[in-house]
This record gives sequence, structure tokens and C-alpha cells, in this order.
Amino acid sequence: MISGIYEQDLIAYMLFGIILNFLFSMLFGLYMSKNIGLEEMMMSKGEKEQPWWMILALIIPFVKMLITLYRVAILQLYFLNEGHSHKEYWVYLTSD
Repeated sequence: MISGIYEQDLIAYMLFGIILNFLFSMLFGLYMSKNIGLEEMMMSKGEKEQPWWMILALIIPFVKMLITLYRVAILQLYFLNEGHSHKEYWVYLTSD
């Protein structure tokens, strides 16, 4: 047992987190490219480096899913509700 969870259950949770991570990341990418356009996304991308805490996504499977959900919440609550566009959000994500 690891922290009160059997090893098989822990591995199942990790695999589930990895699958959710992949699914949410793909769906978020498709959503953004549908609203902005793939070519427009590549042309308006900034030069921002990935933050140090993104490495945690490789270690803890649920972290990247939570980061993606955080980005979706920022998109919805700040950008779309304030009247900004998907493109402005993309520039915000990829610029310093």
C-alpha cells in the first residue's frame, strides 16, 4: 500500500490521469484552433518559454489537466465574459 492506496489502484489512477491529460489537451487545442485558425495561431505566437512548474505535468498526471482547466477558466471568465476574442487570449498565453 502507498498512502492507503493499493499499487494497482494507484497505477490505474495515474493511467486515468494521463488519458484525461491527453484528452483535455487535444480538445483544448482543437477548440482554440477552430476559433482562431491554425495558421493564425502560428503567425501570432509569442516567444514565451514554458514556466518551471510545467515540469510537474510530467511527474504528476493530474497537474496538466488542472492547468488546462485553469486556462479554460481564464478564457471563459476573463476573456470571453469581458468581450475579448479567442485570438487575444492566444496572444496572452504565448506572450511575456
